[in-house]
Amino acid sequence: MSFRVELPPTFAQRLADQRSAGQPSVGAGPAGLGSAEPGRADSRATASQATGGRALVGMWVTSGSLVNTEIAAGSGLDWILIDGEHAPLSLADIQSQLQVVAAYPATPVVRVPANDVVLIKQYLDLGAQNLLVPMVHTPEDAQAAVRATRYPPQGVRGVGSALARGARWNRVANYLQRANDELVSLIVQIESAQAVDNAEEIAATDGVDAIFIGPSDLAASMGLIGQQGHPDVVANVQRAIAAARKAGKPVGINAFDPTLANRYIDEGIDFILVGADVAILARQSEALADTYIYARQGQAGGEVPDSY
Repeated sequence: MSFRVELPPTFAQRLADQRSAGQPSVGAGPAGLGSAEPGRADSRATASQATGGRALVGMWVTSGSLVNTEIAAGSGLDWILIDGEHAPLSLADIQSQLQVVAAYPATPVVRVPANDVVLIKQYLDLGAQNLLVPMVHTPEDAQAAVRATRYPPQGVRGVGSALARGARWNRVANYLQRANDELVSLIVQIESAQAVDNAEEIAATDGVDAIFIGPSDLAASMGLIGQQGHPDVVANVQRAIAAARKAGKPVGINAFDPTLANRYIDEGIDFILVGADVAILARQSEALADTYIYARQGQAGGEVPDSY
């Protein structure tokens, strides 16, 4: 077959570009298109170059709305997190979300519902190149996630590339040979006190491209549910960041609170999520009600809920 499709750079590649001042890949066309002209970088690679070493900034899309996802993908943010853990998304929904994002420079990362070999296989086959695996508490959990994303002999991923969007139905040249090391990236989520204790070993696991810290579940595991900004939680976050740095792996975090988000960015976090489509809609619709109903009636606005 003379026509081939090239997949966009993975999130791991974008992080590597960010760390090296963002030299773009050349000749990689957007998903679903043929290769770019020789010597011409595609829009996603150019987006990597534009970060210039700063944190990659993104947001969640959890509403299930393709319109919301497209708006977020075209916003100028670096990446989009499509959530399969807490959002009401089926496998078909995830695939549709990825197809929408493919037209824009933002890199999509997909969080799977669980560290499960069958689910991970299905998410990879439907076209998720960049996976975030939640609730990774031990090095063994990290190793299991790596094996699930890799074809044999490095892993246990089932072979179905001819049937799957992930390989563009075998239009990606040598997909089976390239997938393990080049076309898939894996981020594991550290979100418990146990995981923080094991963070250095988790981050050092071969095949883990980056770690992502979830302060909400971390706080809950410490008996401080809803207190992501508590000094003890922040101290454990800093421990996890230091462990990732020691292992030489990029590290990201979720921080909806602007003060915390800016603090982590100023301290050199590699990637960060700073909002969600549903949270933006909830808070802004409440602000409209406060401004045009309650304030006009002389009533104070409601208390703003804690961030995720």
